[in-house]
Amino acid sequence: MKRPTREEVEREIVALDGLDTKALQVRWLEVYGKEPPSRIRAGLLRLGISYRLQEKAFGGLKPQTVRHLRKLAAELGAERASKQVGSDGTLAAAPHWPAERTLLSPGTQLMREWNGTTEVVDVASDGYTWRGGTYRTLSAVAVAITGTKWSGPKFFGLTGTAKDRVRAEGTMAPAPRRPAIHDMKAT
Repeated sequence: MKRPTREEVEREIVALDGLDTKALQVRWLEVYGKEPPSRIRAGLLRLGISYRLQEKAFGGLKPQTVRHLRKLAAELGAERASKQVGSDGTLAAAPHWPAERTLLSPGTQLMREWNGTTEVVDVASDGYTWRGGTYRTLSAVAVAITGTKWSGPKFFGLTGTAKDRVRAEGTMAPAPRRPAIHDMKAT
């Protein structure tokens, strides 16, 4: 079978934009030879099909890269499994906290001005508190404050590098146009 040219692959990928979910599922079956994962959205189907088309035409990852990725995945799986064992030796549910959760210790306060009001959120051991309510995620607090969908870390200015976020903890004004972060334990 003749290998497709770059232009042919590009045309096939562009054509995916005109397909609905059902048609994308059929196309997935054609390029992978198996049904797509259940409940996968159209955007991810397009990405997967695009990748496979390019992989078939131009080659995939080097075997060394595949081995390295598999090793990293196994290490991550083992690390997660070891953290899920409870104190009584039974398997505990994995914690589901946003990435920034590890950098914000209980007692830390996040402050953000919104529509002329300074909103204060306290970091608690079981989530975040704002105006007497407890929220599991910072994004849920941001939605409660704004009434629209927001990324909590972005809303509260925690989306810089990890180094920037750690440096910002314990300060009243981490950077211009960013909310204040105040660690109550440090005062």
